[in-house]
Amino acid sequence: MTGTTTAPRRGGRWIERWEPEDETFWRETGEPVARRNLLYSVLSEHIGFSIWSLWSVMVLFMGPQYGIDPAGKFFLIGTATFVGALVRVPYTFAVARFGGRNWTVVSALLLLAPTTAALVVMEPGTSYGTFLAVAALTGVGGGNFASSMTNINAFFPLRKKGWALGLNAGGGNIGVPVVQLVALLVIGTAGAGHPRLLLWTYLPLIVLAAALALVRMDNLGPVRNDGGAVREAARDAHTWIMAFLYIGTFGSFIGYSFAFGLVLQTQFGRTPLQAASLTFIGPLLGSLVRPVGGALADRYGGARITLATFAAMAAATGVVLLASVRASLPVFLVGFVALFALSGLGNGSTYKMIPGIFAAKALARGLDGEAAAAHGRRLSGASMGLIGAVGALGGLAINLVFRSAFLESGSGTAAFATFLGFYAVCCAVTWAVYLRRPAVAQAPVTGGQGERKAQLTAV
Repeated sequence: MTGTTTAPRRGGRWIERWEPEDETFWRETGEPVARRNLLYSVLSEHIGFSIWSLWSVMVLFMGPQYGIDPAGKFFLIGTATFVGALVRVPYTFAVARFGGRNWTVVSALLLLAPTTAALVVMEPGTSYGTFLAVAALTGVGGGNFASSMTNINAFFPLRKKGWALGLNAGGGNIGVPVVQLVALLVIGTAGAGHPRLLLWTYLPLIVLAAALALVRMDNLGPVRNDGGAVREAARDAHTWIMAFLYIGTFGSFIGYSFAFGLVLQTQFGRTPLQAASLTFIGPLLGSLVRPVGGALADRYGGARITLATFAAMAAATGVVLLASVRASLPVFLVGFVALFALSGLGNGSTYKMIPGIFAAKALARGLDGEAAAAHGRRLSGASMGLIGAVGALGGLAINLVFRSAFLESGSGTAAFATFLGFYAVCCAVTWAVYLRRPAVAQAPVTGGQGERKAQLTAV
């Protein structure tokens, strides 16, 4: 992803030389540019997350007059999750095809479609199929994460990626609690019969995010569409191992974010206002601590932080399971909010692991210096779309498990037992692959140096 031989492009803010691993370049030129692009990337991704999670709050406005039962509402938010997961793959590769700045503008403007559609249909008497179609449209907001992370990954050196990717993703994730807070404000002031007030609020914010990206962000010329990188990343077992672990972290965060308010209403009998006054707390904490997870991973290693996170998530799920059985709302809230915070830490640590893995594999092939860094960025950027898409499907799985549990028993207890077992498996995989006996790859190195070993302990 580096070099100075690419031809300049016309008609946009293109940077043709980008070498973040060169400390002089980074200090004198790279860092201020990277930080500026990070700032406006966060803003656009933030709005994208708000729109993607729109139906997690729209269902709070949908009283009995809408004629949709809890299972139908879980399916609505599951539809948004599913489409958001699917579009992450093409969104990842759009950065290389169109440029990070250019695609940020386009992806922001695409958010106008689901927001406007919801404005039109959000009233009693609208068919369930129409609601499903509009919920599916909001999936474009989920795609913003993948393109934003791929773009920011290219801007920063490896030693800064945990912090940068954590901040980028955390600032985007905060879009979930923010839309929930805006919904709380609307319900608390105008009542649950005015969902359109929430939607009108976001239309100018979408336009603002697109305009700021247009005038303040840059495209990186050295980032080129590379189908070979995609195929190579897809063949690498670590891409799919990390995708599985990301189901446990981000899948939990987005799945719980979408379902929390509905669980409070359905299982604990909270009113829309009561539910809205609680739902934002967990996603807010999970978003705020994501950069902390990345920073801890930078310092102590992503695998160690990830393993500790999954162990703690299993313990918190045990608390939630007990609270569900005993119908204790205070204990339930403590355990569930802890799950959000822990999933945020894990989001930061797992995304730090991805570039670390591919950087270590580049060293194992005998590459060094900027060549190794460029190879690592190339494959980690390609893998992020796949990992992000599979991880987001975990959010769909959570909502489907909740839907099944409530259909069968009217309670989420069986769902929480399922999640507990899954976190135990995530602990085992993290320990076995990245900590028990770190994988060692060997490659011959020219120049009489014998063989160089690169360990995945770098993650």
